[in-house]
Amino acid sequence: MKLFSPFEIKTIKMKNRIVRSATYEKMADEDGFVTEQLINFYVNLAKGGAGLIITGNALVHVSGRSAPKMLCIHNDFYIDGFKKLTSSVHEVGGKIVIQLSHGGRQCASIFLYGNPPVAPSAVYEPVYKVMPRELTQEEIWEIIESFGKAARRAKEAGFDGVQIHGAHGYLINQFLSPYTNRRNDYWGGDEERRFHFLEEVYNSIRDNVGYDYPVMIKLNACDFVKNGLTLEESLRIAKRLENMGIDAIEVSGGIVESKIEERPVRMKIDSPEKEAYFREFSKEFKKNLKVPIMLVGGIRSRQVAEDILQKNDADLISLSRPLIREPDLPNKWMKGKEKSDCISCNECMRFIKLDYVKCTQLEKKR
Repeated sequence: MKLFSPFEIKTIKMKNRIVRSATYEKMADEDGFVTEQLINFYVNLAKGGAGLIITGNALVHVSGRSAPKMLCIHNDFYIDGFKKLTSSVHEVGGKIVIQLSHGGRQCASIFLYGNPPVAPSAVYEPVYKVMPRELTQEEIWEIIESFGKAARRAKEAGFDGVQIHGAHGYLINQFLSPYTNRRNDYWGGDEERRFHFLEEVYNSIRDNVGYDYPVMIKLNACDFVKNGLTLEESLRIAKRLENMGIDAIEVSGGIVESKIEERPVRMKIDSPEKEAYFREFSKEFKKNLKVPIMLVGGIRSRQVAEDILQKNDADLISLSRPLIREPDLPNKWMKGKEKSDCISCNECMRFIKLDYVKCTQLEKKR
């Protein structure tokens, strides 16, 4: 099967085409440091057979904290803990990339020491019920620099690469989207200017890690909100990134305030027809680009994953919720299992009430 064939992203030699998509764990300590629980969690994922692991979103700047106990990489203090994590994963044959993130307007003030969240423009966020503060020029450049420094720390800590979080309504997506970016300066006003923030973030990262180090991005193909990012514009963004030297693009879609049926994490995926709900988008990315394409979103069965690869609709299969339920699903697929046990109930997403992100259905069975 193509699913179990090797694949390379620059210096990363993957044993198969299965990627553990970035998934918030709530397993760092209160200050964002790596814990033994987190190390064991990633070691188990590596042993479970994924060709590449992408960590949960790691904070690059204190103004972008979007959840409690999320990983932090905004200070050199965090490097030693990450070194333990990467060496533990490498010891069992795993490959691991860290996702660099800033929450922007999708942050609650409780995580920001009572301060309002920041964003390209002051556009009310109805899910978090917050009015963000528009970023100043100085603050924008500071955050751009923080992405670059975070990438330098990731490389020093032994990660095999970095992934920029440019999807799901977080800060980079907010700059790209005309729905959340209403500026009329260097950072917004038309499509080209809305791209400047991501362009400067990417350049800052390359300045810190060079061009031999794998740098990837998770990108919304569509925001699924009125006046949001469309497929056509997203493809042009992806083409610009390809020309700049991006090493892989993970295709996703939706933001927190999209309709429930159009959010990144959809429910009741109970048939092959409901799987891979961003597949039509990844197909367009594959048609228009040469860079490796990962597809995430509702893939539950080996048959659907294999069909996506055989029809060249994506190069890599990304999984999130199924690996919360079964960290060893890639090994099980290799041994012949057809379908994930994940029922897409989304209970694992209710992270505020959970002590850490886990499958609640498994707990009910015990």
